[in-house]
Amino acid sequence: MSLSSAMYTGVSGLLNNGQAMNVIGNNISNVNTVGYKEARTLFSDMLSANVGDAQIGTGVQLQTVQNIYTQGTNASSENVTDLAIQGNTFFTLTDGATTPTTYLSRAGAFSADANGHLVNADGYQVLDASGAAILLPVPAAGAVANATDFSKITKIGTDGTITFLATDGTTSVVLGGATPTKIGVSTVADTSSLVKMGGSLYKTAGFTTAAANGTSEQILSNTLEQSNVDMASEFVKMIVTQRAYSANSKTITTTDQMTQEVLGLIR
Repeated sequence: MSLSSAMYTGVSGLLNNGQAMNVIGNNISNVNTVGYKEARTLFSDMLSANVGDAQIGTGVQLQTVQNIYTQGTNASSENVTDLAIQGNTFFTLTDGATTPTTYLSRAGAFSADANGHLVNADGYQVLDASGAAILLPVPAAGAVANATDFSKITKIGTDGTITFLATDGTTSVVLGGATPTKIGVSTVADTSSLVKMGGSLYKTAGFTTAAANGTSEQILSNTLEQSNVDMASEFVKMIVTQRAYSANSKTITTTDQMTQEVLGLIR
């Protein structure tokens, strides 16, 4: 291997370990982000030349950044509309535009807005099992409220059934009546197709939406799913990555010194 190739090998190690450090740093910064899923970097080697029967590598390349969708720990909450999914599915949300965009999320910090929609903190509307935006019966602006209009959500079942207190202060109403409206959960056939969009949202075309069955897939009320980032593991990865970065830096420094010695001999 020439000195220039050794230099390139060291540079590839610096650049790619720097990217790995970015991924680790992002995981650590999101350790308290509800519904966040950690990412990891996968590397592969690069080959460029054959010397006799041997193949000589020219460094490392970043193969992919892979998201890990294991279940995070659940934390209790005082809000009925704070929800977590016990299982592998996702909440389904829409931006409510004329041509709506659908997103998936594991972050279930929801609330009812002034229009009666169940929304996340950014105003994205939660969809039911049929793929329609959940709408609670609120009176139109300026209209007199009916006795059975929505006052506040009092219960959300493990299958996503919503029960609310009416404005009369005593009547308990199941949203949808005899055919309850249930919060939808979406199954993703291939989680590698999920694309992070920020705001704990994902996009993919490969999903199906239905109601949670209440057993293997449960919606837990008064609960939020925390990040699945393991801080101890991330710090170990940080130390290993930092050492690899330093070693590649040393490779470049040594190669540069050898190059200067060769140039000195030529002179």
